Amino acid sequence: MSDQSKYHQQKQQWETDVEKTSKRFPERKDDFVTSSEISIDRLYTPEEASSGTYEDKLGFPGQYPYTRGIQPTMYRSRYWTMRQYAGFGSAEETNKRFRYLLEQGQTGLSVAFDLPTQIGYDSDDPMAEGEVGKVGVAIDSLKDMEQLFDQIPLDKVSTSMTINAPASILLCMYIAVGEKQGVPMEKLTGTIQNDILKEYIARGTYIYPPKPSMRLITNIFGYCQTNVPKFNTISISGYHIREAGSTAVQEVAFTIANGMAYVDAAIESGLEVDQFAPRLAFFFNAHNQFFEEVAKFRAARRIWAKIMKEHYQAENPKSWKLRFHTQTGGSTLTAQQPDNNIVRVTLQALAAVMGGTQSLHTNSRDEALALPTEDSARIALRTQQIIANESGVADTIDPLGGSYYVESLTDKIEEEVNDYLERIEKLGGAVQAVEDGYMQREIHQSAYEAQKRIESGEEIIVGMNEFRIEEEINPDLLRVDEALEAQQIEQTKNIRESRNQQLVDNCLDNLKEAARQEKENLMPYILEAVKAYATVGEIANVLREEFGEYTGM
Repeated sequence: MSDQSKYHQQKQQWETDVEKTSKRFPERKDDFVTSSEISIDRLYTPEEASSGTYEDKLGFPGQYPYTRGIQPTMYRSRYWTMRQYAGFGSAEETNKRFRYLLEQGQTGLSVAFDLPTQIGYDSDDPMAEGEVGKVGVAIDSLKDMEQLFDQIPLDKVSTSMTINAPASILLCMYIAVGEKQGVPMEKLTGTIQNDILKEYIARGTYIYPPKPSMRLITNIFGYCQTNVPKFNTISISGYHIREAGSTAVQEVAFTIANGMAYVDAAIESGLEVDQFAPRLAFFFNAHNQFFEEVAKFRAARRIWAKIMKEHYQAENPKSWKLRFHTQTGGSTLTAQQPDNNIVRVTLQALAAVMGGTQSLHTNSRDEALALPTEDSARIALRTQQIIANESGVADTIDPLGGSYYVESLTDKIEEEVNDYLERIEKLGGAVQAVEDGYMQREIHQSAYEAQKRIESGEEIIVGMNEFRIEEEINPDLLRVDEALEAQQIEQTKNIRESRNQQLVDNCLDNLKEAARQEKENLMPYILEAVKAYATVGEIANVLREEFGEYTGM
């Protein structure tokens, strides 16, 4: 009897034994599935994970198709960047939190901006009333940016900024702060999110219509490839798509579709793919289904590598690499029994590391209730440090590679993502799919189905719909001082009174004229306006007048 025949005989006997056992001890449910409705088999064997050759499907770390990681030695050389997202109140208050986190061992900064800043309004604008400094730091002028990075050397710290519609303005402010510190722009490192398509899909902090928004994004690509070459010019974000209710498959599919739209726009603007593609970065979510999340990250790398090499004919291997930041799932946190969130975040962070992330933010236990306290932020950072230094998971590369289940799940996610990409291509690409509302409808349906499972009890959320306690003990919560809004407004007023208004007016007029010339790169004009202490709102308003505002479908 051949080994193959013997194997099949043994497997058949095992399945017969299982059927007998399951009559006495029924399985918990009839159908086990992932969040993406991928069926989970009772057992995985070499047969389920044997499609394709090792070289085609896996390869080696640091080599195409990067399934096992984009660096040859991964975390054996250095750990992922521990980049905790922070920002609240004034620039001065946030600077204190940044410096505290750096003292605690954080290795990169990640800036959260308040809602007015995200949609291009100054703190003294009537539209900003009641929102100043509430969900992030208020930035109105270069003065605020100087305070935000006071005593933080920008030549030694990598900074990520979660900003989209006004990304060009905030990046110019960062460049100007670097110059004031004596750090030339070519030495600045970090990432600007700069992903407007997912704002139309899932988040809503857009200002301008899609076409001029895409122009601003490609302007940043073009300017940075020459002047700020170490800065990642976009972080194509699946995080907010997942937070809006998508499945893991939809998160990858819609994110990669958006990424292709940005590549298309950059090429159409006259850039060569290998000029800008090495500085593209991605941003993904990490949810609770551990193995699906690990497989999701591995599949995303493989899909992007194939697209860049085969579809776009990129020749530089750096253009093929999907580099990504991960944040644990904010929507998975519960207000009930908030200490349970520490366990959830640990599982999610571990999935991100086992999936090969380049940087990581771990949410704090109290974020379903308020902005995190200093103690909660420290616990979240310590979670990463314990995974890195005590668990041993960073000592070998892709430790789950070769798992029959993980490889089968990676293949299945890749297959379903590619199905979505084909559908989006038939619709005319990501921009057209967004304008048609296709992605939005898919996400809304997935969110609806997930909520039904929770409300019916089919999906258990510990402490919320099962294992509840009568008395909820909430931790001390961070409260943003209401007086900060008045102080921020006063500082902005003082900036306007003390600056050279004629210089500001000239800079804004120059920007307006450049905006009317479709082929003109707007970054140099925005940078000059920023250096003259023109405010975020003033610059955004010039572009509003020229480009109009997007009001949705």
